[in-house]
Amino acid sequence: MTERTTAAPGRAPTAPVPRQRRLRRWLRWLIALPFLFVLASVLQVAALRFVDPPFSAFMMIRQLEAWGSGDFGFRLAHDWRDLEEMSSNVPVALVASEDQNFAEHFGFDLKAIEKARKNNARGRKVRGGSTISQQTAKNLFLWSGRSWIRKGVEAWYTLLIESMWSKHRIIEMYANFAEFGDGVYGAQAAARTYYRKDARQLGAAEAARMAAVLPNPKRYSISRPGPYVQRRAGAIQRQMRSIGGNGYLKQID
Repeated sequence: MTERTTAAPGRAPTAPVPRQRRLRRWLRWLIALPFLFVLASVLQVAALRFVDPPFSAFMMIRQLEAWGSGDFGFRLAHDWRDLEEMSSNVPVALVASEDQNFAEHFGFDLKAIEKARKNNARGRKVRGGSTISQQTAKNLFLWSGRSWIRKGVEAWYTLLIESMWSKHRIIEMYANFAEFGDGVYGAQAAARTYYRKDARQLGAAEAARMAAVLPNPKRYSISRPGPYVQRRAGAIQRQMRSIGGNGYLKQID
């Protein structure tokens, strides 16, 4: 049977009623999607204020990449540790290396962003202005890339975690899900993989070397540090002392 159309004498037939209903239904869903995303993301971030997630979006993507390439034996290394169960050198090294204004900003370091913009405009080596909060949002919820859509979603999640989590929770998440080597996520997994010790036993030099590879953990190695990593680790140690060493953590408790 075919759908019937009705038309007044002298007028063109109208579109079938079921088709109009389907169109209205799709329009309602399109209108509702942004609101559903906002609701889902708020609930997601609220839950992770108290729940320690077993994996991140970046971890899931990396595992799928391995399977997609036929490497079914690939295994991620990750082992959650509360911040109190890590050496205080770990969060201090991460802040000294990645975001020295972490305790003061609300997710975005405008000065760092402007500095990065000027460097890039001059044709120098591309630098980012991402804070630890932004990197935590990206690692946990998103995917890699430079599209404006991804950056917009990252900014939304950054605002959410800054609004709903403490600084302590943000650096705890970052320390547990930063990638320190190919498939090695979090300070505990990195400590066990590269130093054969627990994260609570890491010294300042070891934590600084871990932080030094974060710009590109697939290129730089903790176990085989080249000249760049060695220089960078030394600079991070100096910055650790400059921001107050272990006393810095009182600012984010």
